[in-house]
Amino acid sequence: MKAAATACAATLALLTGLLVLAAGHDSAAGTGSDLAGAPTAEARRDIPPAYLRWYLDAAQTCPGLPWNVLAAIGKVESDHGRSTSPGVHSGENSAGAGGPMQFLAATWAAYGVDGDHDGRKDRYNPADAIPGAARYLCANHAGQGGVQLRRAIWHYNHADWYVRKVLTQAARYAAPTATGRGAIAVKAALRWLGTPYSWGGGGPTGPTYGTAQGAGTKGFDCSGLTQYAWAQAGIRLPRVAADQYNTGIHIPRAQLQPGDLLFFATNPTNPATIHHVAIYYGSGRMIHAPHTGDVVRIAQFTGNPYRERQYTGATRPTASRSTQT
Repeated sequence: MKAAATACAATLALLTGLLVLAAGHDSAAGTGSDLAGAPTAEARRDIPPAYLRWYLDAAQTCPGLPWNVLAAIGKVESDHGRSTSPGVHSGENSAGAGGPMQFLAATWAAYGVDGDHDGRKDRYNPADAIPGAARYLCANHAGQGGVQLRRAIWHYNHADWYVRKVLTQAARYAAPTATGRGAIAVKAALRWLGTPYSWGGGGPTGPTYGTAQGAGTKGFDCSGLTQYAWAQAGIRLPRVAADQYNTGIHIPRAQLQPGDLLFFATNPTNPATIHHVAIYYGSGRMIHAPHTGDVVRIAQFTGNPYRERQYTGATRPTASRSTQT
């Protein structure tokens, strides 16, 4: 720092899982933020295991603080304690900062934490310095996200370039969780897990009796489910999957977020042959109504040969005057 066992039970478990989507065995610290999520492969490769645990745990002391922002500050300040620059392991740098999170002595005196409960607040001890940084960020309202988070990072080091560098690094360290309208759409779809597939069934208000082979079944077909889920998020989608593909922003696969719509076609190079749509759930999985005789379910998308062969792209529905409900 340069400056101062039933279907209902199964559904409940899945809803709970959404709240820590992709957080896995690690802490869910900061998952309320649009920046937070599970550690990526880069994070696990770059951050020493002890440091990763300290970042995750320290973020929990400040509700709303993304753990990966804390980790990004640790990366920028000292490469997670690996830097041999003056002041990281002893003494101070030319600005008077010391320790892996680079605290000024006066700031440490105000915000230092005895994180390992050994009776000492040591800015050179990462077990103390990392929760100390979380405390300082929290005092500057980092847990409120958005502009407040940016301001808190700026208070850590009074430079706009620093804020940009931290946020860029933070994005590399965490896979996004469901937030905003995408989270609403995912939760809405999860409510109907186990509902029968019905050809032509479903719409903005919920499951309905379908047509043709779905006439005697109340439920959803694939596009009926996605239309319902996104209607709960305030966005009206066309009824047919191929038309839904032309609504919203097209998203590269590497940037998929929960709630995005996945499309599958007989000829993946020709969107006119789209025959199926699903809702991205995260971690390579999707929520969808597969086909007659099946039910709304969570299924694997990534690595499924059938789905991989037919995948044609993804969209993120967006609000506009014509799509808001």
